[in-house]
Amino acid sequence: MEIILVWSVVGLFAQLIDGTLGMAYGVSSSTALISIGVSSALASASVHTAEVSTTLVSGTSHFKLGNVDRKMALRLVIPGVLGGIVGAFVSTWVSGKPLSVVVGFILLAMGFIILYKFAFKGTLKIRTKNPSSKTLVPLGFVAAFSDALGGGGWGPIATTTLVTNNVKPSEAIGSVNFAEFFVTTAESITFIFLIGPENFNWLIVVGLMTGGLICAPFAAILCKKVSHRILGMLVGVTVMILSVRMILKFAGLI
Repeated sequence: MEIILVWSVVGLFAQLIDGTLGMAYGVSSSTALISIGVSSALASASVHTAEVSTTLVSGTSHFKLGNVDRKMALRLVIPGVLGGIVGAFVSTWVSGKPLSVVVGFILLAMGFIILYKFAFKGTLKIRTKNPSSKTLVPLGFVAAFSDALGGGGWGPIATTTLVTNNVKPSEAIGSVNFAEFFVTTAESITFIFLIGPENFNWLIVVGLMTGGLICAPFAAILCKKVSHRILGMLVGVTVMILSVRMILKFAGLI
């Protein structure tokens, strides 16, 4: 019971950040698991299994609050599912570290761009049209592939790219969260098939799931209530922190 309570707290705070800013559930939870000696593949598998339920509640909450653009979410789902499955297979064979440092530097640059747009520009430019399929399809695949390979990446890559492309922050976060349910379900099924359910610590999975489920609706409401400028600034700062962490981890400094 104690282990479930501890991991529920981890899941709650991870979901608070993820549901509000569209990123960091996977990174936060995976980091906590790896820090106690869980392999990166099993950590990613455990987090994504827990996320099946939390992303369902989070995505549904964002949808009900009007944070989801259906067409944009759909264009992310199909390539995202494919990218997640491929990434899950690859993660059981190779390390995701080389990819993580490349992604880290790209996200750091995008974080600076977002922070500049929302903190220093007088007038915010918000798209009236969605990004094209030429942008959304490869974005969904790459974000999901990186997510499965490293235990976190769907939100930082997908949300950050959409916000950089002037999509309304709350809409970018809501659509990414909604699509994430389908992506993480595909990833978790693949991981269970590859690793075997007997190798999971299901008490940790249940704990992460419980905390995330409690917090998901409140995080979606918070995303809806916060102003576009503040939300954009928070996204920029958060992705910069995550990217610096990825770079320092690759360099062996943390």
